[in-house]
This record gives sequence, C-alpha cells and structure tokens, in this order.
Amino acid sequence: MSAAMIGVISPNSEVCSGLGFLETTRVVDPLRFLTKEKGFFRGERIKNAGRKHKCYSYFGELGFLGSRKFDMVSRVVANASGDLAISSEQLVYDVVLKQAALVKEQMRSREDMEVKPDIVLPGTLGVLNEAYDRCGEVCAEYAKTFYLGTLLMTPERRKAIWAIYVWCRRTDELVDGPNASHITPKALDRWESRLDDLFNGRPFDMLDAALSDTVSRFPVDIQPFKDMIDGMRMDLKKSRYENFDELYLYCYYVAGTVGLMSVPIMGIDPESFASTESVYNAALALGIANQLTNILRDVGEDARRGRVYLPQDELAKAGLSDDDIFAMKVTDKWRIFMKKQIKRARTFFDQAEEGVTQLSSASRWPVWASLLLYRQILDEIEANDYNNFTKRAYVSKPKKIIALPVAYAKSLVPPSSRKLGSN
Repeated sequence: MSAAMIGVISPNSEVCSGLGFLETTRVVDPLRFLTKEKGFFRGERIKNAGRKHKCYSYFGELGFLGSRKFDMVSRVVANASGDLAISSEQLVYDVVLKQAALVKEQMRSREDMEVKPDIVLPGTLGVLNEAYDRCGEVCAEYAKTFYLGTLLMTPERRKAIWAIYVWCRRTDELVDGPNASHITPKALDRWESRLDDLFNGRPFDMLDAALSDTVSRFPVDIQPFKDMIDGMRMDLKKSRYENFDELYLYCYYVAGTVGLMSVPIMGIDPESFASTESVYNAALALGIANQLTNILRDVGEDARRGRVYLPQDELAKAGLSDDDIFAMKVTDKWRIFMKKQIKRARTFFDQAEEGVTQLSSASRWPVWASLLLYRQILDEIEANDYNNFTKRAYVSKPKKIIALPVAYAKSLVPPSSRKLGSN
C-alpha cells in the first residue's frame, strides 16, 4: 500500500500529551483512538470538551460556505438596530440551492442518478477497497442500526455513505474527543486544509482516500463539509445563543450539514415529483430537528459544564434565566418553556417526513429509523415531566426494536404525486 494513502500516525508521547494533535506536518488521524476505546464513541462525554452535540446525529439514535468563519454569525444575525440583516435560514438555504444545482448539473437525467464510472489507476483498487472496508467496519461497530440500513443500498451508495459517516465522526471528535482541550482554531484550519486536499484528489490517509473517491464520483459539494468545521469553531468560542436564529445556524453547522452531504449519495426516487431543492430542504430540516432534540435532551448535562444551548431571548420571555437552569429545578415556567421548544422540534420533523419519502427506495429505511427514534426522545422528555436536568430521556430497547419494522414499512411507501414546497 502507498504510504501516502495510509498516513495514520501511531500514538506517541507528544500526541498523547495533546501538544502534537493536528499541529504537526502530518495531521494525526482522530480515529487512531478508536480501536479499543469502546466508550469513546459510545456517547460518553469528555468533561473538558465544552460541547454537547454529536454532529452525526442525522445518522440516527442507535448510532443511526468556502471560507466563512465564526465572525459570519454576528454579521448575519443583527444589524445596528437589532434587526436581522440576513436570516440564518436564508443563509443556509443558499447552500441548499447550491448543492441542488450541483446535482442537477451533474446528473444526466432524472432516471439516471447512478455514480460516474470508476476510473481505477493501477495499484489503487486494493487500497480503495480496503479504505471503504475500514469505513464500513467503523460504521458497523459504532452505528449498528444505521449500518444495517445501509446494507439495503446499492454497493456504491453504501460505501459512499460509510465514508461520509466516518469523516463526520472524525470531525466531531476533534472538539469532543480526548484531545478536545488542546484543539485550537489553528488545528481546525489544518483540518479544513486537509479537507480541501482530499476534495482535490490528495487524500492524507486511508479514510480520507475513501471520501476523496466518493466526492469524485457523486455530486457532493464541499460547502457543507466546510460548514461543519465552522460549527467546530463556534464551539471553541460560543456557549450562549441570543435567539433562535443563532441557534438555527449552529444546528445547521453541526447536523443539518450531514443531510446535505448525504442526499447526493442516497439519491432521489426517479418517480418523485418533488423539486431537488425541496428534498434537500427536507434533509436539512431532519438534521435541525435531530440537533434540537439533542439540545433539549442534554440541558442538564450542558448546564453542568456551564453551557446553555437555548435561545436567551425566549428564556427571558418565559421568566427564566441561566440561573434557573443551573438550579436544575422543574417549575411551571420551565414546563411551559419546554413545551414550546418541543413543539418547534416536532415542526422540523414534520417538514422532514415528506422529504424522506422522496429518497430512492433503497435509502429510505435508515433515514426513517433516525426520524422515528429521535422523535420518540421528545416523547420521553414529556414522560419525564420535562425534567431534562437530572433525568436523561432515552428510547428503551423494546421501543427501538418496534420502531425498526415501522421505519421499514414507511420506507416502502412510494413518493407522493404531490409536489413538495421548495421553501
């Protein structure tokens, strides 16, 4: 195997101290920690990580723009009078339109959304096969149910989804993993430079090689990947969100982006009457819904780290403050506030549902499973009397098992003849 393709660095004292991670000439592979650290990717939190989300939440509960930086948030949120100059929703939708246009440009017809023919250079086929196999192993180990769903896809789509899944995990672990306290903006800049390289056909290691091959064959835009890295930058600097517009942008960065990455791989059903833009908008809505659900589920966990991922203006309107959250007491004011937040999350799930039906038939099951299981977390918060301070809302194993055949049944429903709105 080419050493240029397999650039995973073994642990050493410098890296283990956190001083060498992503700051050396050869970027350390975040997944080198993955081999035996069973708890590391199983939802355990690192106390000094300072962030609460899992950017890959779009892939499911069971495991199931180019140079904008952090200062963009303040630029689009408010002008001098306090009014929004450009809403985050419009800003994000511009990315949706860009990705949808790329798909339209690169596909030959609505009936032929298959990938480009492979162009295999001598000696590289074995490396790529091994790279994809490794991505599949990671997905199978840490996202069991989603992995099973991907087995219904065509081999090309299945491998591509694995590659994207692994990149999202690696990116998330930069700021939520064992080296999180040592990650700097410069480190994220290096990670973004590495992303540029793999999109230009210059992968750093085996796992990069899988994604590099994927983006060369599918109409995947680099912007959502860059935006996810911007989400990591936000977490290094920001622990409060003044209003929902700010929070929406954050949710897009860390979760909505995954939907935009995935739809070009999953494909749109040739029988669908929906516009490409509307399907991407629905995928975005599912990512937003999942992330809002994460936030509501983890209020207490975040509070213990001094972080509040809730709109400050809406808290104030409800007669609440950060102090009330840190006190971790369920009051009538809190129940009323939570009911409104849950209603908003469910609205995004509703927006996502019709879009899932428009996906290619072999791609629907894992996405339906994600949607159904995450929606149930909201039900569990209600069942806990809105105590998301000291009780973690989770879907029991029996309920998960029941949800899977329901998701499969929904995946068999063909696209509606009615066109979806395109925002």
